[in-house]
Amino acid sequence: MVRTMSFLRALISTARMVRHTSHLAAGLPPDHEVLLDAPDDRLAPALVSAALGEYDRAAEVLAATRESAEWENRDRYVTRLAAFAKSRDTWLTAWLRAAPHDPDALLVRAELAVHRAWESPVRAERLRETGPLIDAAAEGDPRDPVPWRVALDHARGSHAPHSAFETLWEQAVHRSSHHYGCHVAALKYLSAHWYGSHRECFAFAEDAARDTLPGSLVRALPVRAAFIQLLGGDPTPLQADRIDAAAELAIEVSAAYERNDPWPAEVRNLLAFVLVERGRWTAALEQFRLIGPYATSFPWICLTEDPLARFLETRHAVRIQVASATPLRRRADREGARGHYA
Repeated sequence: MVRTMSFLRALISTARMVRHTSHLAAGLPPDHEVLLDAPDDRLAPALVSAALGEYDRAAEVLAATRESAEWENRDRYVTRLAAFAKSRDTWLTAWLRAAPHDPDALLVRAELAVHRAWESPVRAERLRETGPLIDAAAEGDPRDPVPWRVALDHARGSHAPHSAFETLWEQAVHRSSHHYGCHVAALKYLSAHWYGSHRECFAFAEDAARDTLPGSLVRALPVRAAFIQLLGGDPTPLQADRIDAAAELAIEVSAAYERNDPWPAEVRNLLAFVLVERGRWTAALEQFRLIGPYATSFPWICLTEDPLARFLETRHAVRIQVASATPLRRRADREGARGHYA
């Protein structure tokens, strides 16, 4: 009898998946339309020009972010341009030769140097050598918090003590008290994987979320702490409650942005991962719908060398999970049928 019931449950689950999986694809772009780390309309032309060895478009975009104090965009663009320069840096070399004191070129150079040092087997030693480049970038525009985000990343990799970290953090928040990139860099430093603990990491994230402005991505910082916690192993019941609360807050943040918006894409990707880990399949599917075509390397790169494939596999698995839990017939259908024969 037990074996028969198990067979029936499996059969019903399979029938549900067959019936509902295609229906649940509504609102999800096809796999071939999903892009990994797609640049926005301002960054894309700069990357195309850089591929041709030209730096003018990158210089224009970064100068505009600096002049209008678009620090969040500036941080993202610098990160992407430096990542591109890791394999093709002729445009950056030409830019620095033409304008050796340009604050935007100096910032990209500092970010690139930190990227390359992180990949070295003697990371701490190589990072210490990049200190003067970060200092030069920070002097380029005293208002700019992005060099201080770079400095916080540098501090983590170069084994800087808490006192040095706190000094850098004060400088960062003095320039932009709600800068998301600086908060993420600080959260990493305070994580159990580096120089803090899960408790310290979560407390920092929750305090920052309470103190930030409405609509700021910093409000979703606790879900990043939740992700770090989950990477460390199965949470205790108390930790699980905290993770679920972080997910709820991130769901609120996500809901404040339009569907298919590239700006909150990384937060939504991260939230989808956390919801999947917590077995919250329906909520995860909704985030995949909001993500649209904007897959991001983080957090999937932490699990595989092919983040796009992992994103697509997870999205498909979530659809199957939701489909298998969806009743074969709606309650209204059953009630209607029962009324007809009553």
